[in-house]
Amino acid sequence: MKEIKAFIRPICLDKVLTAMHEHPEFPGVTVLKVRGMGRVVGRDSEDAVGFGAIEMVKLECIVRDDQCQEVLGVIQEHAHTGRPGDGKITVQTLDTVVRIRTGESGVNAI
Repeated sequence: MKEIKAFIRPICLDKVLTAMHEHPEFPGVTVLKVRGMGRVVGRDSEDAVGFGAIEMVKLECIVRDDQCQEVLGVIQEHAHTGRPGDGKITVQTLDTVVRIRTGESGVNAI
């Protein structure tokens, strides 16, 4: 099982969620509004300190190993604008997942 976290532009959220919802086996996604600051290209870090954090959207989802590349592709395709600041996607391997309501674990808990 994999946990996918994506930081994307808020203007891309509807496109990404629509594409994910259309995926026949997509298990679900958590959406969080976040603020952050990345490295500013062309400026040294002292100049960047005065800039405020920008708004981004963080998506989190848990998928089976065989779904990971497809879900990554959906997010990347629909969050891409080609401009700096499009965001990042991270993937982590999960040891276990437990559904609180039923006690199911592993892939059955997704």
